[in-house]
Order: sequence, then structure tokens, then C-alpha cells
Amino acid sequence: MTAQQLAQRHHIDSILSYAEGRRSATASPETELIGRSWKRCITDYGLDPSQPRSARIVTQQTLREHQDSVDEFLNVARAGVEQLYGMISHLGYVLLLTDDRGITVQYLGDRRSDRRLRQAGLYLGADWSEQYAGTCAVGTCIAEQQALTCHRVDHFDATHISLTCTSAPILDSSGKLLAVLDISALDSPQARYSQTFALNLTQLYARMIEDAYFLRRYRNQVIFRCDASREFVQVNGQYLFAIDEAGRVEASNTAGRALIGDMPRQKIIDQKPGLTQLFDCQLEDIWSIPFDQEDQVRAFRRQGSGDTFFAALIQPRIVSPRSAGPESFAADERVPGLDRLAADDPVMRRTLGLAKRLRNRDVGLLILGETGTGKEILARAIHDSGNRSKRAFVAVNCAAIPESLIESELFGYVAGAFTGARTKGMRGLIQQADGGTLFLDEIGDMPLQLQTRLLRVLAEGEILPIGGDRPVRVNCRVIAATHQDLGQLIERGDFRADLYYRLNGASLKLPPLRQRADRLHVIHSVLDNLIAGGGAIGSSIACRRRERTSGLRLAREHSPAGQCTDVC
Repeated sequence: MTAQQLAQRHHIDSILSYAEGRRSATASPETELIGRSWKRCITDYGLDPSQPRSARIVTQQTLREHQDSVDEFLNVARAGVEQLYGMISHLGYVLLLTDDRGITVQYLGDRRSDRRLRQAGLYLGADWSEQYAGTCAVGTCIAEQQALTCHRVDHFDATHISLTCTSAPILDSSGKLLAVLDISALDSPQARYSQTFALNLTQLYARMIEDAYFLRRYRNQVIFRCDASREFVQVNGQYLFAIDEAGRVEASNTAGRALIGDMPRQKIIDQKPGLTQLFDCQLEDIWSIPFDQEDQVRAFRRQGSGDTFFAALIQPRIVSPRSAGPESFAADERVPGLDRLAADDPVMRRTLGLAKRLRNRDVGLLILGETGTGKEILARAIHDSGNRSKRAFVAVNCAAIPESLIESELFGYVAGAFTGARTKGMRGLIQQADGGTLFLDEIGDMPLQLQTRLLRVLAEGEILPIGGDRPVRVNCRVIAATHQDLGQLIERGDFRADLYYRLNGASLKLPPLRQRADRLHVIHSVLDNLIAGGGAIGSSIACRRRERTSGLRLAREHSPAGQCTDVC
């Protein structure tokens, strides 16, 4: 029996002894945590330490589904992952980024050790859930919701006792696990303390990636960033709060939630604590931060403890009424193509004011409103008033195209892609909109499978026609519209949350006609367009207008002096 086999046999005996109560695992917090995991493996998952499992690598299709579910997050995390790997690769580490189920969705490693790494499960698509792999850094991090090092004999599986793995959780703004960042090595020193720096480094980068995703997720809101250091608050502020115009916290990062968690519960109103409850300040103190000091940083004293924090404001990339703070917008410039869509209606004034400011920006717009409120008219007016007006405006009604045809209509196909296809293939509607605007009406009715493909188009700026083997670059602005509540569709699983965030760079809400103060303006505009368009309907309306005008003139000519006659 080799030394490796003897070590594995001894490890199996140690786990069985612990399971039978003949060995304690409470010598330190680390071993206590590992002991809880061993107990789960035996009691809850029914794993047998004497029956090692080979690494489980999911299929390409399954891997793609897991990657698609965290697509927006992966785009944000990529820079941090590559930077961390550049720091550790020469030390023999590989880097894994898994989703919340333990499937490796991103991997960086040394190709020279490709075979050994794949056999050990340190590979793209590897399943490191505790239920399958037993005690390991990723799986136990998911179960315990904390950063840890699983060093050599800490692993449940005896074939893993030469590995050292260090993981840290990445959470979303609600505190829910989003992903796990892990660095691992095939061989390591015997001493656990050799991985202390690895643990600190992994936690640091997990926090950086988490905060970068928070800033991306809430980029259209004002963010209050604070730290105990004035010098670092602008570049690496530890606490992040997305706030509304009243200074209430709508979301916060992990450090920010911990700060709020220390507040007395009676100070939190309507489950939305205000910054004026967290710090000893007034609302105007918050909004004046960019103007008070040259460095645009202001000191605040925390209520209760009296600790001093330094804060800066991150302004939204897209200014909207919801995130503008107390200052009013400057007067809107005249844009005839948009101005003609409304008269004196306050809701439409706000909507069109925002549309004017966004017409030349390449951000996704989501137009919300009941059927018949003019969502396509607004989208076309934004296109015609913007810098893409000389290129195509392509409108797609996702509810009107049969589900069996929508994929080929949107993405096109190459010659011979399927039976009945055109001999020269067909350019899809997305490609036809290249350089211009793609309007996706009733986006809530788009099938889930197509939502995934559309998400990749928005993320990567390229499409793959049906039957094609090389992607085609496209540059089009996407405006989507729906009469449905996309939040409810997301909760039911009928609409992808990450696609919603891609499309919803800003929301434009159209009120129904019955609620508009300028109903007559809208009616006359519709009639004028019908007349201008000609045809039987337009001619009839024009004739009736002439008759009405003539009748009014004759009635006035034959009425007694000083008497007014109305002809309706």
C-alpha cells in the first residue's frame, strides 16, 4: 500500500471515528465548522467516506444554463476574477467562480496541468455542492454562508486530502447568496496557517466583486458611499447605500446591511431606514455633499456610537425623477418630434422630459403602459429625434409573431438552415436594425428560450443566425414596451430578471387616455394624422370638418344680432 493510500485510509478512519463520537472536532472554530459539515455529509446526504466519488463535470448544455442565469453578474465579475488570478497563478493556484448551487461557471487555471485539474474537479462545469462533493470550500461556504479554508484533511472525500481550497461568498443586495469565489491548489504545505493570506485575499476580492455588482445594479440611483477614512471613501468606500429622494435606504451592500443591523429596531420606519436615522444629520446635509468641500466628501457622526464616517455621493448615470434628489430639472429643450405627443398633462410632461434627455444615449428604454397608450409612437418619436434617425427603425410585436417563427424572424438564418428556408437565407430583424433602433413591443410575451438569446445579444453585441457558424456584429439601440407587470412575470418564472435589468436602463410610463388632462389634444392629433394619411377614412373626416365649418358660418350669418348659435 502506497503512502497516499495509507493517508487516505487514515482519513477515512478519522471521519468514521468522528461520526461515532470517538473523536471531537471542536478544538477551534475552523475544526468545529468542518465537524458540522462532516456530520451533514453522513447524516443528511448519506455520503460514505470509504466510497470516494470521481469529479462531476456537468454537460455543456447544463453549464450554459447555469452561466445564462448569472450572465449579467459574470460580465461584472470578469475583471476582478482575472485580476485575482494574475496575482495567484504563479503560486500554483487555480480560480473557480461558482453559482449559488456550486456549479463552476468561470474557471482560470494552468493548461499544463489540465488533466490533473480536471480529475480533481478543479475545472469549468465542476459540481462542488456539499451534497455531491462532501466537505469542501465551495460547498461548505454555501451551507455555512461564510468564508473558509478547507485544507487537506478537512475534505470529506479522501481523494481530496492533498488539496487546499479557500472560498468566500458573494451576496446580492438582499443578502442572498449570488456566487462563491474560490482559489484552490493541487498541492500545498501541511500547515493550515499557510493559507491565511489566501483567505484574506479571497475575501477582499469577493467584496470588491460584490460591490462592483451593487454599483452596476443600482447605477440609476443616487448611492451614498461612506467609510471611516476620508482618503479612501471615493475609491473604496466600505459602505454602500442606494437611496431615494427622501434619503431612505432602498438597498445596501453587505457592510451597509451590517451597519443598519446595529440600529435600534424602533428607529427603522416602514422597513426602510433613512440616513437621517443612521447618522446625526438633516436631509439637506446629504444632498449638499457634492458642494460643501473641494473633495466632495463630508463628515457624519453615527447616531448612538458617535463614530465618525466620511461620505460621498455617486450620482446616477441616468437622471430620472425618482433619483434626482431635491433639485428640480432644468427647463427642457424644445424637441418638436416629442413635444407634439402631449399638451398640458403633468405625467406626460415628465415622461417626455426624460425621453428628451435620453434620446441620444445608447441605454435600454422600457416603455410601460396599457394597450393603446401609444408606446410604439413614443418609441418612434425617440428614434426620429435622436442621432440614429437616419438609420432603420424596426418594430417587432413579440405577441403577434407565432412562437415557431419568432426565432428565425429575429435572428435570421443562413441558406439551407431548414426545410422551406429561402435559398439565399434571410437577415433577421435584429440585423436589419443595425445602426438604428429595434423596438420590441409586448416584450413580456417573448418565450423564455428567446429571452436567453436576446440577453446574449444585448451583452455581447452580436447575433448568431440559425444554422450559422460565426456570429455577426450588430449595433442597435433596443427599446422595449409592455402592458404587463414584468415584476410579477419574474416572480412566476416567465421572464428573466437579468434581461429585465438589461432592458430597463430607464422606464418611461405612459398614462391611459382616460387619465390624461390633454385628451382633446390627443384626439385631434389622431384625426389630423388620419386626414394627412388620406384614404377613405381620412377623406370622410375631412369632409365632415368642412361641413361643420360651413354650417357654423351660415348659422352665424342668419342668426339675430348679438345672438350666438353653436353648431356641434
